Amino acid sequence: MSEPVPARPGEHDFDPLAPETFTSAHEQYREMRSRCPVARSATYGGFWALFRHEDVRAVLADSDTFTTSVQNVVPKFAFTGRRPPLHLDPPEHTDYRRVINRFFTRGKMAELQPAVRAHARKLLTGLVARGEADVAAEYARVFPAHVFAEFFHLPVELAERIEQISAEYVRAIQVVDDEEVKRGSRVLYGIAADVIEQRRAAPLDDDLTTALLAARPGGEPFPDEMVLGCVRQLLVTGMVAPSVFIGTMLAHLASDKDLQAMLRAAPSRIPAAVEEYLRLYTPYRGMSRTPTRDVVIGGRLIRKDEPIALVYTSANRDETVFPDGENFVLDRPNLRDAIPFGAGIHACPGAPLARMMLVLTLDELLAATRDFSVAGEILMARWAEWGTRSVPLAFTARE
Repeated sequence: MSEPVPARPGEHDFDPLAPETFTSAHEQYREMRSRCPVARSATYGGFWALFRHEDVRAVLADSDTFTTSVQNVVPKFAFTGRRPPLHLDPPEHTDYRRVINRFFTRGKMAELQPAVRAHARKLLTGLVARGEADVAAEYARVFPAHVFAEFFHLPVELAERIEQISAEYVRAIQVVDDEEVKRGSRVLYGIAADVIEQRRAAPLDDDLTTALLAARPGGEPFPDEMVLGCVRQLLVTGMVAPSVFIGTMLAHLASDKDLQAMLRAAPSRIPAAVEEYLRLYTPYRGMSRTPTRDVVIGGRLIRKDEPIALVYTSANRDETVFPDGENFVLDRPNLRDAIPFGAGIHACPGAPLARMMLVLTLDELLAATRDFSVAGEILMARWAEWGTRSVPLAFTARE
């Protein structure tokens, strides 16, 4: 058996910041899975990246060896405090998840659905009536703010402000502007602090922030700084992924007229289409873990404390798990093996809300149109998310 291979000084198997087209990253990742599935990049001070499904799942299943408390995203940009539950390992994270999970049940989603549908319908009706729109900029970055205003019982104007600051914050991360990242994070913390103070003064029924303040695990309240970090995390995280994913999904559907026609004729198939879109266009590629000891993955020696990016974007197209994984296949038989929202203890608690947002988006857009097509250049977001930042579409309204 050969000895594991450590990283060479300055080793650079791939560049996460190379310019991308709609297809280029997935083409690169397919090649990486066969040539260099456990890769090293010199970017961001150096990190490892896992491209195979098997390796990503193994790390997600072993929270004792692979911690999220050191660095949960490549690049590391959590300069301003710990944000539960993502920044915590068991058992510390578990009390926060218990509170959060109560707000993403099937019943809660059913209660929220009419309001979410109304927002989707109103926004899309206006865009379709115009005949053309950049759905990434004018819908995918706007709709989540309206949804989170409902979910967190916030004024829409405040939610839109959070979305704007979040977008600036993400752009600063992508260009590695540490000072701008810190500035944006401080603003977001200030907004979270204001929301918390409002809930202290006037608690609300069926409200997540109120529930975090009221929680008494072990008889004691959560520390103030941890409640602040948790609210800050929740306010922002759910806006970023939909903002890059929705445009991606609509870009594909705009180019597949047969699928458009089938889903219009059979809207009951839309949830299945959404599941395959989540696999095919998973937006997460920078979520990370840090080993607590030296480990060997795929014959490579990864030292203790060296960050590892889990490239879900690649893992969910791994052809050893998903035959014909580069293509959209409705009703894929093993879709449960996909990990669009992660897996294990840190699987995204907001997945039910995200799925509902996506299903209602397709349902309302297909009902409002006879056709829609790509009408300009598609522009891509940059690492750590994968997805679109501009998707011009032309609409033919249903008469």
